[in-house]
Amino acid sequence: MTAADRFDLVVIGGGAAGEKGAARAAYFGKRVAVVERRKQPGGATVHTGTLPSKTLREAALFLSGYRQRDLYGVSVEVAPHLEIAKLIERKNAVRELETGRILQNLARHGVELVLGSARLIDASTIEVTDDAGERRRMTTDVILIVTGSRPFRPLGIPFEDPDVHDSDSILEIDHVPASLAVLGGGVIGCEYASMFAVLGTDVHLVERRTPLLPFLDTEIVERMSAGMRDLGVTFHLGERAGTVARRDGGLVCSLPSADTVSTEKVLVTAGRVGNTADLGLDELGVGTDERGRVLVDEAFRTSVPGIYAAGDVIGAPALATSSMEQARVAVSQAFGLVRDTYDAGQLPYGVYTIPEVSSVGVSEQEARARGIDVVVGRASFRDNARGAIIGDRDGMTKLVFDRATRRLIGCHCVGERACELVHVGHAVMKLEGTVDTFIDMVFNYPSLSETYKYAAYDALDSLGEG
Repeated sequence: MTAADRFDLVVIGGGAAGEKGAARAAYFGKRVAVVERRKQPGGATVHTGTLPSKTLREAALFLSGYRQRDLYGVSVEVAPHLEIAKLIERKNAVRELETGRILQNLARHGVELVLGSARLIDASTIEVTDDAGERRRMTTDVILIVTGSRPFRPLGIPFEDPDVHDSDSILEIDHVPASLAVLGGGVIGCEYASMFAVLGTDVHLVERRTPLLPFLDTEIVERMSAGMRDLGVTFHLGERAGTVARRDGGLVCSLPSADTVSTEKVLVTAGRVGNTADLGLDELGVGTDERGRVLVDEAFRTSVPGIYAAGDVIGAPALATSSMEQARVAVSQAFGLVRDTYDAGQLPYGVYTIPEVSSVGVSEQEARARGIDVVVGRASFRDNARGAIIGDRDGMTKLVFDRATRRLIGCHCVGERACELVHVGHAVMKLEGTVDTFIDMVFNYPSLSETYKYAAYDALDSLGEG
């Protein structure tokens, strides 16, 4: 064993969480290595998940002329083969830019990137095997597992059929389908359903849960669903596909209600599975669940001292946002660097459907279920000058206040730029601001941010102070 093989921290996984966790430790002078099995870092965030799907979304909006349709009566038609070529071209360009940025960031922090597949020998020893079969052992004080996840493939679904996809393989299609059944109405399913609908695909979304996306504010989800229906998405809620079979040249999904959905392609979004199968966790006694997700405590410690885990590999919420923050906190906890803590209640959610939805804090229904006496303020984009300019008549900013303290406890946005807009409310929540904070603030005009002031005025009316 050479001196070069000794580290303070070895991070297994070079995705969003891996990069941020490694940089955190290196910033405080720790010797860090990141092990990545792909030829380039970035993980699902860069290669198959967050950035590719959001890039495809933006390209779809641009190519379809969606944002200009109601404003100027513009009708845009692009040949399907050109559409998909442009979509993939832009996705690949963004991927190259982001992997380059990650490599620069790791190099700037002095983090060593080791390419190969990792396996834990014990709680302080990792063996890495590269593509040529060469093996290297590294010892370390702390191990951080951030290997991410992959799509769950339910039994009975014919994934061998070239027209049946999961959320990874859907990115490799060679044309925009005429029709698509999306089996699973979680975040990923809703995002892809709206994206393909805006390109003109006849989309059917099948989801067993009602209401859709129950972790979000019900009123906001209703607006999102209405927007998706306007795009042409057909919802089959309270249903699940019992079978998927090829029939008469297409794919037929049979539902419990005896209805059938016949489409050209099927996209299955049935959750995720932790990438832990080959890490040797069972032999070490690291606890995992039935889907291979690592079990951790509030400090992201596993059942084995010195081994931590964060990100998609530990399960929900499985967002790039949460993954990066979890990894930072895990490293800080492991080394006692700073008093970082992870507050899931202050985590912003961004759902890149069409229209966008973003949320932070508690929903109205959750607050009422907790027995909190709430005051709600709303401001519609249709009554906002910037909303009129961009043609968004259905967007809304919704604020939830605790009547007793007047503090903001929930912020929910739907519509254009919702995933940016929500951070105004997030900042006010972090600073324990009240309804009066928004009244005292001055916003640019015209701007969507101005809806915060008018949502606050609406809340004052409910307080009897308007």
